[in-house]
Amino acid sequence: MDNWDEIRTAYQVARNGTVSGAAEALGVHHATVIRHIDALETRLGVKLFQRHARGYTATEAGNDLLVVAQATEDQFTQLAGRIKGQGEGVSGDLVITSLGALSRFLTPSIVAFQEAYPEVRVRFLTGERLFRLEYGEAHLAIRAGDMPDQPDNVVQPFLDMNVRLVASKAYIEKHGMPASEANLRNHRFVGHDSEANRAPFNKWLRATVGDARIIYQATDERNMVDAILAGAGIGFVSDFDMTEDCDLVEVFPQRADWGAKLWLVTHVDLHRTSKVQAILTHLKGFAKDYAA
Repeated sequence: MDNWDEIRTAYQVARNGTVSGAAEALGVHHATVIRHIDALETRLGVKLFQRHARGYTATEAGNDLLVVAQATEDQFTQLAGRIKGQGEGVSGDLVITSLGALSRFLTPSIVAFQEAYPEVRVRFLTGERLFRLEYGEAHLAIRAGDMPDQPDNVVQPFLDMNVRLVASKAYIEKHGMPASEANLRNHRFVGHDSEANRAPFNKWLRATVGDARIIYQATDERNMVDAILAGAGIGFVSDFDMTEDCDLVEVFPQRADWGAKLWLVTHVDLHRTSKVQAILTHLKGFAKDYAA
């Protein structure tokens, strides 16, 4: 790209949502921001932003450009710190992607991290899609299952995520406790909406009770826990949820093959930045305290 200043300007407009916010962050006049955006859109031949009364919203093309710009901004900051012989400050956006099921467990630790580094703005992204670290879509991914093997990623063990098969006390009072695994087909279950979901416990549930008995299906883990608590059926929750929701009753003893290992995944280009190292150190300490 011919002009990094224009890309950097677009990044700040997307981050702040307004021309005035970007101008303040960059220390330039708002007319300069508008000129940079217009020039970049003309050069690329696409609209990067939708203009509206409240400010600027990135288009799909804008988002594609801006995830790369964010990663480049982080690398420039790291380089500047090395050239100056000083440590890079821990500030700016920190994008973490994770399973939604880990939100209740991870959020207090992430908030504690922000208290230690108040200039960090966290973006916590969840969902089924694997965010592309090589394209700068996230600084840190927390992934479950087999050890990730994507090239150029740095992978470190985090924690074991164990799950339990549970029901609410209200469900047990109404439908009784299953007497055996064979008896499970006479009960109602809460499960994931997608048959393709790779979680070991979801595969076990569909193979054991059949799709017809999963009468409440959802894609959001928090909604599944809420449904179990409301008495919709028997389902799986993580140990993290089990410790907080005292209304849940364990149906069968926990099995090791239901759980999965959790991994901390970063891209090699950003792994050594102060921001990424700071959150990795923080989460490893958190995991050590939790396991103790």
